[in-house]
Amino acid sequence: MSRRRYRYVGPPEIAAAATDQSTGRPMRSTTDFRAWVDRVDPRELAEPFTYVVDVDGVLRLAPRHSEHVACAGGGPVLAAGEVTFVRRTGGAAVVEVTNQSTGYCPEPSCWPAVAEALDRAGLDRPGGFTAEFVFRCCPRCAELNVVKEAVFVCAMCGDDLPASWNLGAPA
Repeated sequence: MSRRRYRYVGPPEIAAAATDQSTGRPMRSTTDFRAWVDRVDPRELAEPFTYVVDVDGVLRLAPRHSEHVACAGGGPVLAAGEVTFVRRTGGAAVVEVTNQSTGYCPEPSCWPAVAEALDRAGLDRPGGFTAEFVFRCCPRCAELNVVKEAVFVCAMCGDDLPASWNLGAPA
């Protein structure tokens, strides 16, 4: 199944600064995730983590205040957002997961890539995003918008926003 690849569409200065940051920790298996979560401070685990699903379908995790573009090593992704875990015997489970990334602006339809990556990491997970975000760029003023309540109107200039995703060329 062919999946949309999202290129970084955020501010260039953030992408430039991200080249000095480490990429997200890959979670290719249950073993990878358990080894990682055993080293995470419980106070840190209470906060959401930045994640991407890279073009190989691998979940990559980074601390919450990391930029998605750094987590992805600057490359395109199949999905990006934030994820929150809760510890359980033998590992952890996902309690919240979103597609909230203003750097990649992935559509909610990226969920299958996220679900497969979480499954590969051996995580119990919800059946979909716990919060979904719809992003559009205003054709008139070029402002990034988060569409709320299915109202496709630019928050800055009041112009109509397109119904289809319009944030950069496909990767």
